[in-house]
Amino acid sequence: MADSEESEARPAAVPSSSAASDSAGVVPDPDALVQIARMRMPFGRYEGTRLIDLPEPYVVWFRRQGFPRGRLGVLLATLYEIKANGLEHLIRELRDRAR
Repeated sequence: MADSEESEARPAAVPSSSAASDSAGVVPDPDALVQIARMRMPFGRYEGTRLIDLPEPYVVWFRRQGFPRGRLGVLLATLYEIKANGLEHLIRELRDRAR
């Protein structure tokens, strides 16, 4: 996949219809956090592992190589931001409820 920033999946967000919501004009997709906590990796070395439990180096590898297209790519891009910023603890409860 190309190294272009434009070709990579963006973190889960939807355009905002309200200019007052935030300066970037996007609203976080709350379902994305639940999906990251509960969805299992559908392929590869970590097939069957919950997305939130994927090792950070694996997620960073996807960041460098390019995220898959579609919803999985959006979720992995969001997961990258969560892990890169040390925010995994924010969705730990969601993961634990799913077990």
